[in-house]
Amino acid sequence: MIRALAALAVLATPAAAQDVIACDWQASAWNLAEPWEDNSRTFSNGAVRIAKLDVGEPAFGGFFLLVLSPPYGELGERQCRVLTFPETSGFAGIDFDRLEAAYDPSVGLMFTVPVRVFALTDAVEPVGAMLKFSLNQATGAISPLLELGD
Repeated sequence: MIRALAALAVLATPAAAQDVIACDWQASAWNLAEPWEDNSRTFSNGAVRIAKLDVGEPAFGGFFLLVLSPPYGELGERQCRVLTFPETSGFAGIDFDRLEAAYDPSVGLMFTVPVRVFALTDAVEPVGAMLKFSLNQATGAISPLLELGD
């Protein structure tokens, strides 16, 4: 199962657009979804933190995922990245309670979390999707994949 997920994360072509961007206004502390203890988790002995962000608007894309992880900068700070759909618009919803993580030494940390997005169609309601991403702590590379459909 883990190897299958790893292969998928590395080789698959994304089904829909999603981006990993450097932290900007979305990553502000006031955007951490409340309650913080339910919408933030650590991995790799605390070196990696994943948190749900809620910027409020737009309603069709106000949610993002924050990733704080190695590698560390010159001052000891972790890299800060935000997963978005697409580019600067966020997800219509993130089911953070269902965030799952696994580890494969050949890939790194691998995460899956159900999200809702407005598909790149004329849909009037968001559709379910599965956001999968891998994180290589040595290089800082984050490789996202979004699969439309519940």
